[in-house]
Amino acid sequence: MSVQAPRRTVSPPPDLPRAPLPPAKRKDPLWAKLTLIFGAVLMMASGAGIVGSKVLINNATSAVTGADLIGGAKKSQAEGGNSLDGPIDLLLLGVDARKRWAVDDLHADTIIVLHIPASHDQAYLVSIPRDTEMVVPAFAKSRYAGGTAKATEAFFHGAQNGGGWTGGAQLMAQTLKNATGISFDGAAIIDFNGFKSVIDALKGVRMCVDQRVKSHHMAWVDGKPEWLAEARRTGRMKPIWHEVGCKNMEGWEALDYARQRYGLKNGDYDRQRHQQQLIKAIAKKAGSSGVLTNPLKVNALIKAAGKAFVLDTGGVPVADFMFTLKGVATNDMVLLRTNNGTFAGNGNGREAISPLSREMFAAVRQDKLADFIFANPAVVAKEK
Repeated sequence: MSVQAPRRTVSPPPDLPRAPLPPAKRKDPLWAKLTLIFGAVLMMASGAGIVGSKVLINNATSAVTGADLIGGAKKSQAEGGNSLDGPIDLLLLGVDARKRWAVDDLHADTIIVLHIPASHDQAYLVSIPRDTEMVVPAFAKSRYAGGTAKATEAFFHGAQNGGGWTGGAQLMAQTLKNATGISFDGAAIIDFNGFKSVIDALKGVRMCVDQRVKSHHMAWVDGKPEWLAEARRTGRMKPIWHEVGCKNMEGWEALDYARQRYGLKNGDYDRQRHQQQLIKAIAKKAGSSGVLTNPLKVNALIKAAGKAFVLDTGGVPVADFMFTLKGVATNDMVLLRTNNGTFAGNGNGREAISPLSREMFAAVRQDKLADFIFANPAVVAKEK
């Protein structure tokens, strides 16, 4: 697979495959400053200032890979794409990128729209159900002819035949734009497996288990967590159960819990909510643990985060916007439920987007999400 010139010189870690990187495109500085809100959402802190040297942080961000992830789904001039004062809409795609999987053999298991209103003082996380039936447009880069598929499969179709992670993200962004009307300022591909190093750098995060659930991905082997495939070979595996209650979780435990969907009352909807909670928990821990006021801790944390993301930063150094995120407080990160948090069938065994959720997407487009939530408070996910 040929690799085009990247936006910045980066060295991806060996355990995280990278897509071909397109030539750099210029974007406005404010967008670059806000990109980290999703690329390293952990940097959002309630009132905490980030103190430290930009040289130090620039060194730490050398592990972050940049790429054009939205392609033709970016906001047009008419939509305020170049405005310094308008709302920001970002696409977060979560993948499970383990060593044994090829770069083009991945689905987007987590699909989240992060909306920041024009006031730049809040953040809303809106999950898109992975099994929603959508019309996926033709995509020349991966030689995909177009068709009807689940939302999660759009990434797979875009990644085929050399499309890579950038192709997968671009086709996903275009599919969602067609389905919801939302255009994007940028996107990030998040390796949820790579979040382990971020959580461990924070010495764990506080998560609340609301339903007892058995892990379908990991098991205990001699008191240590192992991937299920490896654990089975030992003949000594014991099941891992996530018990109801709140606790500080290590990286592997928090990620394993957030990945479960089988055995939960609302299946993938509960998983969406748990993954939203995980993102918020990481941000909250970063803001409350003194990390953001300690240059050396910031340095270590960004290095860990860099291994978990592919970002569309417009080629602007991450350090340039690390110091401008005070307006978006962790406590203002609102988690929203699509389809009221339950399966909404379309009559042929697939999932559809409910009329109320379509209204919610329209509110995102019009930057009237706060008004929509006031009129429909049930869309806000409950947290422990």
